[in-house]
Amino acid sequence: MIGRLNHVAIAVPDLAAATEQYRGALGADAGAPLTLPDHGVRVVFVTLPNTKIELMEPLGEESPIARFLEASPSGGLHHICYEVADIGAARDRLVATGARVLGDGTPKAGAHGKPVLFLHPKDFSGTLIELEEV
Repeated sequence: MIGRLNHVAIAVPDLAAATEQYRGALGADAGAPLTLPDHGVRVVFVTLPNTKIELMEPLGEESPIARFLEASPSGGLHHICYEVADIGAARDRLVATGARVLGDGTPKAGAHGKPVLFLHPKDFSGTLIELEEV
């Protein structure tokens, strides 16, 4: 059901500093910041030959990333995103196996304008999983 690894997301306390670290120290191709109010984050995508890294900072205190950074102030791995061909079919299959979809189960538009869903980390070895329809 899952396809390629779309991206690995890293929560950071300072998006500009993290972006410069990836550009300067690692020589990475980092894009422009995107503000995603529906998700409560600002992000920068770092493009790699085989996937992307998503650097994320909170938009405010209510952001899920703000809560993450309270527990891990210096940041850290937040989630991994897999591609799926049909997000509705993937959701239905996962729910039928007992997996929990976060929110109301309705896909939202992600950073690339494509439908995304998040799966409860307790159902996937402690890892928050994002599915993105491609």
